[in-house]
Amino acid sequence: MASKNINFNMTKEQERAELHRAIWQAANDLVHGGAATHAGFMNYVLGTLFYRFISENLTSFINEEERRVFGQEQFDYAKLSDKEAEFGRH
Repeated sequence: MASKNINFNMTKEQERAELHRAIWQAANDLVHGGAATHAGFMNYVLGTLFYRFISENLTSFINEEERRVFGQEQFDYAKLSDKEAEFGRH
């Protein structure tokens, strides 16, 4: 069981390293092309990544609560239409 966790963590670390490399490469390409500064680009990218983090965690929370409270094992908030998702706000 421990080896599975190590492999999973290694995969996550590899994903993070690849994401970091890709972000900096994109920043370098933009800066050297004169389109932006590193700081400006990183603020944009980090804001976007933060928004994605919040969105994924909110979706996970909603899914878990629907499954726990209402027993809807197949519920997936991300697959709802806009109209269905809007109904849940009221």
